[in-house]
Amino acid sequence: QVQLVESGGGLVQPGGSLRLSCAASGSILSIFNMEWYRQAPGQQRALVASIGSFGNTNYADSVKGRFSISRDNAKNTMYLQMNSLKPEDTAVYYCKVQARTTGTIGDYWGQGTQVTVSS
Repeated sequence: QVQLVESGGGLVQPGGSLRLSCAASGSILSIFNMEWYRQAPGQQRALVASIGSFGNTNYADSVKGRFSISRDNAKNTMYLQMNSLKPEDTAVYYCKVQARTTGTIGDYWGQGTQVTVSS
């Protein structure tokens, strides 16, 4: 199995920055795609950014130019650097990874971390 631990959320003023981390552990043989999602109250969970095995990245239009996704394969960790934060970025942020464990490939989710952008 794979466990994901997220950290870095919190309260920040508009225009501020936060860096989220997602550390994977367990019986991991390899990690493929890694993604960040967010879910605001009353809204569906939506993809924010993704990064593939070779570092190829994709972003939701709403965060392009402000957020940056990265990964450290040696640490099985993914990051989301969030700059120029806006109140509409307020949400619970979840990480999701596609990983190969002994005998299977599956998708795994973190528990979520709250990001609140408010003055």
